[in-house]
Amino acid sequence: MANPENDDFLDDVDAAEAETYADDLEEFTDEALELDELKAERDELKDKWMRAMAEAENARKRADKQRREAEMYGGSKLARDLLPVYDNMVRALDAAGEKTEENSALIEGVELTMRELLNTFKKHGIEPISPEVGDKFDPNIHEAMFEAPVPGTKAGEIIQVSAEGFWLSDRLLRPAQVGVSSMPAS
Repeated sequence: MANPENDDFLDDVDAAEAETYADDLEEFTDEALELDELKAERDELKDKWMRAMAEAENARKRADKQRREAEMYGGSKLARDLLPVYDNMVRALDAAGEKTEENSALIEGVELTMRELLNTFKKHGIEPISPEVGDKFDPNIHEAMFEAPVPGTKAGEIIQVSAEGFWLSDRLLRPAQVGVSSMPAS
């Protein structure tokens, strides 16, 4: 036979254990939620860190590229400003004509100065584009100053060179200025 006092005691013990289990379960659930929140925060911070590292690497690469370009092309403005000096020396030599006793020192001086300027250009990666009469016109490196029908030529041939062009490393600094034949096809 069951003792009613024992049943009340068991009910009290079961209720106390159940309450303890409920408290433990609630605490466990809170800890699990907190752990999930911490994991989510960790993942978010890791993602932000990875993005920041990638952005820093991209910034470093951009800076390296800009530095290399500045080294290669930084003097392009100065070089463009010096090209008319070269052109004027070429014109001076053309105007001087044949070398005579009277003008030989002047011509030699201009030639020497021009050679020194070309050596300086070469040292800094500036190379002349020197088309010849009869070469095919290339719009990528030549600038057509005029077109004229010249017998004995084909359309698109260079008939006159007004000014040499120049490369700065792999970039066109100035196109060669040329006259082009517009002779119609026979």
